[in-house]
Amino acid sequence: MHKPDETPPFEASVEPGVWRYAHASQLSVVVDAEDYFRQIQSAMLKARQEILLLGWDFDTRIHLARGRRWYQRPFKRGYPSRLGSFLLWLPRRRKTLDIKLLVWGYSFLQFFTRGSMSFDMLRMAAKRQIQFKHDTELPFGCSQHQKIAVLDRSLAVCGGIDLTRERWDTRSHYGIDPRRRSPWGRIYHPWHDLTVMMQGNIAGALFDLSQERWLRAVGAPLKDIETGQGDCWPDELDVQFRDVEVGISRSRPAYKDAAAIDEVEELFLRHIKQAKRFIYIENQYLSSRSIVEAMAARLEEDDPPEIVMVHPIKAEGWMEQQAMDHTRSSLVQTLRAADQKQRFHLYVAYTEDAPIYIHSKLMIVDDQILRVGSANLNNRSMGLDSECDVFVDCARPANKGHEVAITKIRHALLAEHCGLDEDAAAELFLSSSSMAKVIASHGQSGPRRLEPFVIPEDADLSDYLADSQILDPEEPEDMFAAYPKGGLYRPGSVLYRMREKLRKGQRSKLTNGQRKENTNE
Repeated sequence: MHKPDETPPFEASVEPGVWRYAHASQLSVVVDAEDYFRQIQSAMLKARQEILLLGWDFDTRIHLARGRRWYQRPFKRGYPSRLGSFLLWLPRRRKTLDIKLLVWGYSFLQFFTRGSMSFDMLRMAAKRQIQFKHDTELPFGCSQHQKIAVLDRSLAVCGGIDLTRERWDTRSHYGIDPRRRSPWGRIYHPWHDLTVMMQGNIAGALFDLSQERWLRAVGAPLKDIETGQGDCWPDELDVQFRDVEVGISRSRPAYKDAAAIDEVEELFLRHIKQAKRFIYIENQYLSSRSIVEAMAARLEEDDPPEIVMVHPIKAEGWMEQQAMDHTRSSLVQTLRAADQKQRFHLYVAYTEDAPIYIHSKLMIVDDQILRVGSANLNNRSMGLDSECDVFVDCARPANKGHEVAITKIRHALLAEHCGLDEDAAAELFLSSSSMAKVIASHGQSGPRRLEPFVIPEDADLSDYLADSQILDPEEPEDMFAAYPKGGLYRPGSVLYRMREKLRKGQRSKLTNGQRKENTNE
């Protein structure tokens, strides 16, 4: 382990888009926060030396799965379900256990509005075994967006779920669920998310990455522990993959002596280019210029892969809607102009009359590549925020034969979104060469369904917010700069050519309509 005054040895990539490969003895995708909160609680109960948590946000007021509630008598046997109380309870029972929490620095401002969380932080500050730190070692406007957990350096989690409010939901995603409440009692909308839990050497690799962030934010390394001493894998978590090689991809903006890292973007472009049959995506945003250009280029081919994407109906929060929704509408029009073979399909998931908010960050390519992480398909995740994705590529010799497990995950997710039985869904998708055809015939009529995304009527192809990238820049130095490097539709690019083609078609329709009207007169 490096000393504080040494340059962290984590800069070099082993290949374009990949920082490291590491072995996982066990790996499973955990879908939706009901299961994740239960599994991470079970894993933390097994930790004996160290719990290290990195997140974009963190809220001690949420409840995990089991244990006594706040209204039960304190001497009742068991452990608390409330996260803040649970984290304070753990080191009292595990004298050798240290707990480290690193959260994006901006979230510090929110803690003062979260009532009892401020009290939790004061109690944690008095505990030698607990450190709660804020990461401000980023350029202005950039965030610490990684969601990583490492337990005893033997088990690791990487994905899209933060231990914070308004994340909990079941895979049933009921339209109204009284259990789905914010800490102040408000019932929030259905929420879909996922993460990956892994055991083995991969935990050591993700610890190294987390240690690098901790060192920059706090200024001191974490102490050494004895590795290989325990097993934190949750007893109730079924293993989907055994003995696989896992790749790790990062993004990070340049800051002080730290060089920029853009592996996340490089790997997305590689994976899109590699696709032969299909790409299945779940993601919160679609506003990255480079990603959409890569998709458009594939859609223009004679035999393009099918691209199926599940997406929220709109971004969460007014600022996010201004930054992302305008750009998405513009880019979707452009993609549809390139999609002459009808291979691009963008869906919104519904439960009854309520849209489900899709927060997951997942890509599956040809059932050969499974990729999960924290990175969205927006410019921020490509160049402004710190991100971490992990992936299993069955083209790697160590992963031969694991395609079946990836197929099962894809079918299970599509079954969840379409309201189908998993076995029945698997038969339907295996018997068809197109996911979109199955969704159209079996996944759009019930209370749980996927509806095609409809561009809002007020969307304007030349919308200033979309074209200028002013709210979703590609580099920190482009923050609030209008049209950096030519903006979203820079001259000579694939997107520029597609937009001009679309505009030409719109002008042609308008002219033909005027001619018809004149003829009728």
